[in-house]
Amino acid sequence: MNEHSPRPIGNALSETLQTLGLEKKIREYELLAKWGDIVGDQIARVTSAQRIEGGTLFVAVTGAVWRNELVFLKMTLLEKIRQAFPDEIVKDIIFR
Repeated sequence: MNEHSPRPIGNALSETLQTLGLEKKIREYELLAKWGDIVGDQIARVTSAQRIEGGTLFVAVTGAVWRNELVFLKMTLLEKIRQAFPDEIVKDIIFR
């Protein structure tokens, strides 16, 4: 196939996003949008995934008791994130 041959739009879009350096940012926003699905209803009710910076996910928590509980669950939550997003977008979580 030469460079002027038609190709699937999905491939062209993926290549364009990669060239512009936007593919990772889109995956980060996708993770933020799917936070509730990843962690489940109970945790989603008391948290809000806010942003990802340098591989660190910042999560707002409604209270200190839940924040302490989530610190103990951090490794489990990281594993759930890695199952949903195997490309290791998140390496750490900070609960605030």
